[in-house]
Amino acid sequence: MPIYLERYQIFESMKDHYPITWLTKMAKVQRSGYYKWLKNRKVSLRKIDDAILKEHILEIHQSHKMYGFPRMKIVLHDRGFVVNHKKVYRLMCELGVQSIILKKRRVWKNRISLVFDNVVERNFKERTENEVFVKDITYLPTKNGFRYSYRTSHKKKRVLVSFILIKDTSTRKSNTINRLNNRA
Repeated sequence: MPIYLERYQIFESMKDHYPITWLTKMAKVQRSGYYKWLKNRKVSLRKIDDAILKEHILEIHQSHKMYGFPRMKIVLHDRGFVVNHKKVYRLMCELGVQSIILKKRRVWKNRISLVFDNVVERNFKERTENEVFVKDITYLPTKNGFRYSYRTSHKKKRVLVSFILIKDTSTRKSNTINRLNNRA
């Protein structure tokens, strides 16, 4: 059975040959519904505005794939569109457009943290003895400055191998980390 809109389109093609009341009874729909469809079948202004916005959203997404709906709203506003962020979100969902999230890096005092490759790849059981150790550095704030707790544990046996507590007098934490690595 066709949906209501398809039924109304069929009525439109058959109304020259059959009366509307007979067609609505056969299709089991209300005659008032057909007349309402006739009145409102024109494309609404909102749909036209949405189509224009969708074109601009796709154009912006082609050049800036990492823009999500908040930033997309700002760019649309700069282009002269007065649009709510909820509408931008809805249109982006309809288009299937999503921002590409880049790998986030932690920054500490304008320096990017080092990210090392995962050599172990969570394969702990097939390793030889004393091959995988876990190192952890913890910064402990005290009244007299920071203390650094540096521990090494055996991954397979889950046993603490070494533990060092160091008072750092230098201002650079990287020097402390290098000294700790040299001790272990």
